[in-house]
Amino acid sequence: MPRVRRCRQPGCHVMVKLPDHYCAKHYAHEAEYLASRQKWTRSGDQATTHKYNTVTRYRTYDKQEQYQFYRGKQWQSLRQLVLDRDHYVCQYCGRPNSNTVDHIRPVEAFPDDKDNIKNLATICRKCHYKKTKFEQKYYGCGQGNTLTGAKPIDSINELALIMRRSLLWNDGNA
Repeated sequence: MPRVRRCRQPGCHVMVKLPDHYCAKHYAHEAEYLASRQKWTRSGDQATTHKYNTVTRYRTYDKQEQYQFYRGKQWQSLRQLVLDRDHYVCQYCGRPNSNTVDHIRPVEAFPDDKDNIKNLATICRKCHYKKTKFEQKYYGCGQGNTLTGAKPIDSINELALIMRRSLLWNDGNA
């Protein structure tokens, strides 16, 4: 018996033989689907990743310097020290098993504080996403933005309170 799967067209329940993805009625979508899969397959290769990191993502000298810092041994040891200090608990919401270490003051706005352990805190993915959105608005960090020169916020509790009050925090996910 040949191996089969359902047609990928939404609402179509016709079974098709492998390696096809669409039935005869929707076969026109097959080439488009294969092209999109090939695009994603190529994106994982080392040359594409290197080109993205060196040309697209890190165009400026500052971004290249940040990239090299995060790849170095100094960052790895700082990161592990902070995770051990904070016991893998998010310092913003208290969620356990958080593996991300974040700068309280963003590196883009305050490059001198990038290796200061007092400027580092453990943070969960959800809080990190929301904090990044807050930093983009408040400090003007991120690609395409210009720095605002805003007064730095050094307290995690103050940052968490501001983020809780903002609409970004109360979007129904927290």
